[in-house]
Amino acid sequence: MTPENLPIEQYDDLLAEKTERLRQMMVPFAAPEPEVFRSPVSHYRMRAEFRIWHEGDDLYHIMFDQQTKQRIRVDQFPVASALINQLMPLLLDALRNDVILRHKLFQIDYLSTMSGEVVVTFIYHKALDEAWQQQACALRDTLRAQGFALQLIGRATKTKIFLDRDYVDERLPVAGREMTYRQVENSFTQPNAAINIHMLEWALKVTAGSTGDLLELYCGNGNFSLALARNFNRVLATEIAKPSVAAAQFNIAANQIDNVQIIRMAAEEFTQALQGQREFTRLQGIDLSDYQCDTIFVDPPRSGLDDQTLSMVQGYSHILYISCNPETLCNNLTQLTTTHRITRLALFDQFPYTHHMECGVLLEKKA
Repeated sequence: MTPENLPIEQYDDLLAEKTERLRQMMVPFAAPEPEVFRSPVSHYRMRAEFRIWHEGDDLYHIMFDQQTKQRIRVDQFPVASALINQLMPLLLDALRNDVILRHKLFQIDYLSTMSGEVVVTFIYHKALDEAWQQQACALRDTLRAQGFALQLIGRATKTKIFLDRDYVDERLPVAGREMTYRQVENSFTQPNAAINIHMLEWALKVTAGSTGDLLELYCGNGNFSLALARNFNRVLATEIAKPSVAAAQFNIAANQIDNVQIIRMAAEEFTQALQGQREFTRLQGIDLSDYQCDTIFVDPPRSGLDDQTLSMVQGYSHILYISCNPETLCNNLTQLTTTHRITRLALFDQFPYTHHMECGVLLEKKA
């Protein structure tokens, strides 16, 4: 597969291979048959990052082959959203004739939304001055006049300049409601918006009829917290990254949700607080004992749950676990299935045409 040529005709076979691989990985845990959620076969990724290659008077997007490290020119990128593909040639056409904006431009990052907004970040190996800002404003205005809801950011060493704002507001239809999600540039967001909708709706479906409150670790910008709030009395969620916490607080207000509390803490710290090992000023005014959490939701990094958090998670009646790495998920399940059984399993094809897969499990405590 090249960046400009997706093997669309192979999509069904590749997804079937992933499904079978997940099925075999889950055999030791007596998991049910996986529910499989397809991705769009093209234009599914809402983010893209490209190095910029300068060649005389020309410049263009490039990527590197992961095996050979060979440089590959990219004029169109069907993996990325249609909006990103529309912008790519327009930006380069403008940059070719702009000495200030193109000088020592090293990389361009794109973050787009299904709602039609996009952030473009220019990354440089030089200091950014007032002349750069003036030219950037002119480019932004030109593209807005062409109908693009665009934010433009410049980055250099220890420098970040955003002309208006450094975020976009995504709007997703989730189980009959439109959800607003602020997404901050250079912060984590779910890359495949269509699959994100599937994940949110699946999580809602498998937690329907839940009792008590929900505890969530690694909540990011509140992607799952806000969608799941309708199924629980209250949601208590933790996140360590400041920009994500700020976005989550905005999202709570934007969606008019009044039963979600976000705490800026790492999962490991929160585990220590729950177990009374440490006290945190960030928890002042929050009575953890007041929450009756029967369900815990985790969406950890690729490394999975650390040992201390893994043991803490086992204290809950229901565990909802979204994983971007089935290998570490299986490592965690070796311990989790000593106390819980898997009642639901899902495969979300977040990354088509690659080995990677996202999956979800619901575990219920054994009688």
